[in-house]
Amino acid sequence: MTTNTLMDKTGIADSPSAAGGASPAEQTEARRQRIMREAKRVLARPSATMSLHERLTSLIEQAPAVYDLSSSPDIYGDGVVADLEKRVAELLGKEDAAFFPTGTMAQQVALRCWAERTGNKQVALHPLSHPEVFEANAFRKVSNLHPVRATGAPRHPTAEEIRELPEQFGALMLELPMRDAGYLLPTWEELVAVTHAARERDAIVHFDGARLWECTAHFGRSLEEIAALADTVYVSFYKSLDGLSGAALAGPRSLIAETRIWRHRYGGRVFQQFPAALAALIGLDRELPRLPEYVAQTHMVASAMADGFRAAGLGWFKVLPEKPHTLQFQAWLPFPAESLVRAATRQAEATGVAVFQMPWWEPGVPPGMALTEVTVGAASLDWTAGDVRDAVVDFVRHIEP
Repeated sequence: MTTNTLMDKTGIADSPSAAGGASPAEQTEARRQRIMREAKRVLARPSATMSLHERLTSLIEQAPAVYDLSSSPDIYGDGVVADLEKRVAELLGKEDAAFFPTGTMAQQVALRCWAERTGNKQVALHPLSHPEVFEANAFRKVSNLHPVRATGAPRHPTAEEIRELPEQFGALMLELPMRDAGYLLPTWEELVAVTHAARERDAIVHFDGARLWECTAHFGRSLEEIAALADTVYVSFYKSLDGLSGAALAGPRSLIAETRIWRHRYGGRVFQQFPAALAALIGLDRELPRLPEYVAQTHMVASAMADGFRAAGLGWFKVLPEKPHTLQFQAWLPFPAESLVRAATRQAEATGVAVFQMPWWEPGVPPGMALTEVTVGAASLDWTAGDVRDAVVDFVRHIEP
């Protein structure tokens, strides 16, 4: 796989200037990021692209609306952090929730605690799921958990596949949505069926719900109804909600109490976390109610993007899925990734329009193809279908072999 080594899973690169002695590739990536930040028209403008001054100013301006700033800062998880945990537990309809500095830690701790209860360290999950792709084998190396391949198809496992798995497993983990398959979700009926199939095999169900906040429109169900299908649910605060960092794990009170002990053992009992907690509360108040609107806009953007590729005369392209399930989707084109990155950068620099803000990369299969991820947020709401179509046509004009 050809990827940009500076990129993490958020799509935001580490600053090469901070490390000193930037390589030519790092300088090129830094320039691309600067141009994208300065673009006047974008489909999303996440706070992670702001300067430090802008980010701190935004937090200071918005925090008083969500919390009493005359109260004492948190110490080892009390105060604003504990209040955030209660808010998340209520939203998801669970008995309790625990704040974690990262989702990677939250999920390992949750599944480790379940393994101790069930006596089975096998976790059925998709090979494209986050622990298998982004966590450096932490399941195996750190938590001594053993992944079981739930399906090889680029979609969620079916109830029949779960019933027919030859190995016994203690937990089924479902990533909702599954990012590396195109931010895919099952239908509501499929989700209900697969969770029931897991329980028929005496397994617990855990949702990797990093972007669960976005899923209500697709399922036509509330967050509480969705979360009710799982024994534990992890949610992220810095993806859909545009927070600083952090995650929460929600579930039964007794299990969450155990996870707090393991959180300490994993190094996650942090002295003070009020900036992340405040940013999360801001996201719950400001962004969460708007996510269905963003998803509806994403449907328009994806359709208009396909129209733009056709109008530009491209013989092959793919928008995956054709009708996105969340506020993100993939775009595939038959060009070298470097050519597409340069085209997006040239377009943004020349016109101030950045329809493809994220880098492109070549997954290797199928050969000769590059893909990027498209995120749609508040910045897109003044775009019309014609705007998107014209921007895509112009982007294609900037592609050089």
